[in-house]
Amino acid sequence: MIFEGLADRLQETFKKLRGHGKLSEEDVNEAMREVRMALLEADVNFKVVKGFIKKVQERAIGQNILDTLTPAQVVIKIVNEELTELMGGTQSRINMSPTPPTVIMMVGLQGAGKTTSAGKLGFSLKKQGKHPLLVAADIYRPAAVKQLQVLGEQLEIPVFAMEAGTDAVTIAKSSIDFARSHVNDVVIIDTAGRLHINEELMQELKSIKKEVRPHEILLVVDAMTGQDAVNVAESFNGDLGLDGVVLTKLDGDARGGAALSVKAVTGCSIKFVGMGEKLEALEPFYPERMASRILGMGDVLSLIEKAQTAFDVEEAKKMEKKLRRDEFTLDDFLSQMQQVRKLGSFEQIMGMIPGMGGLKKQLAGADIDLNGKEMKHIEAIIYAMTPKERADVGIINGSRRKRIAMGSGTHVQDVNKLIKQFAEMKKMMKKMKKMQKGHMGLGGFKLPFMH
Repeated sequence: MIFEGLADRLQETFKKLRGHGKLSEEDVNEAMREVRMALLEADVNFKVVKGFIKKVQERAIGQNILDTLTPAQVVIKIVNEELTELMGGTQSRINMSPTPPTVIMMVGLQGAGKTTSAGKLGFSLKKQGKHPLLVAADIYRPAAVKQLQVLGEQLEIPVFAMEAGTDAVTIAKSSIDFARSHVNDVVIIDTAGRLHINEELMQELKSIKKEVRPHEILLVVDAMTGQDAVNVAESFNGDLGLDGVVLTKLDGDARGGAALSVKAVTGCSIKFVGMGEKLEALEPFYPERMASRILGMGDVLSLIEKAQTAFDVEEAKKMEKKLRRDEFTLDDFLSQMQQVRKLGSFEQIMGMIPGMGGLKKQLAGADIDLNGKEMKHIEAIIYAMTPKERADVGIINGSRRKRIAMGSGTHVQDVNKLIKQFAEMKKMMKKMKKMQKGHMGLGGFKLPFMH
């Protein structure tokens, strides 16, 4: 999970501050030493860390504790505000032109996920009521045009391409006329990349920029390359003048240094982040929400937004009644797993709920994986059971387990594991139900099984 190490270190550091009546300079300096090490280990740019620590120290040293806050909360509040500022302060949106089409030029090195991000961005804008046009202007990489066309077909978004041998500048320029005549209000140009920055690449991009005058130049960089991503952003910004950054594979980058460094080093805001392979997995970047998640305060707003698109309210009400009466069955378990999977990974969901870090660690042993093969195994095993077995797992003895394993094409240990996961899920939901009764601040939001 992104920022996992940093989040654990920072949260541990702030625990140590509890019990102080007033923050002394020594208290703050000790905490800041820990924060500095945590940020450096997360691969945050050294100069960025130095500036960040200085700002927090200046604000925190000698500050009187507010009546309603503990010293630890004062430091967390300051760190939260400075982290948010470090990542751009507020969400940075795409600048839409008042006279369509809005032209967005996607740039970056080969392998960063530029073509896929162009498709995902088009899909996101389509859901907002726009009529995007994808432009295949990468004429060098084998199958780049075909890749974009396949994406366009999947998303039902038109793709503009020209015959082989046409130069990229001509393709980009022609696409604008095509968009105007076909009522496309957004043009997304997928440009060529290279394995490294070179003069030839930059010259072509400058020529395209000069011809089409894009309203937005978005750099796509791979978050997993860490500080290299920041260096690439600095180079592209110097040559082209960027309007924003799309950070891909953020879900695969446990350290997160690029996300914390890119704005401070380049001055360019992160506008979108790629959080998975699905076509809807390009998300707007909210600095305040990311800072909140790093500090263990959760990200309830994002969870609510995801849940609103994923869940059936009536179904959730029925599930809540079953849970209350302790009638929650394996059929219900499967239904919930299928719905919750739409929100993202189990870890991501736990990370969005305030105060759930401890529970997330407790459940790590349950090994609940909502994605890929694991989910298919779960479905196969449950479908191989009789209605009575799904309703009451207590009757599933050794011989039944063997039969279920054979019927689902799995092993007995897989069946045992699922039954254990089911028990863990029931325990977790009861815990969360109690937390809700205790008014844990979820802003009025209830999880799908707790309506």
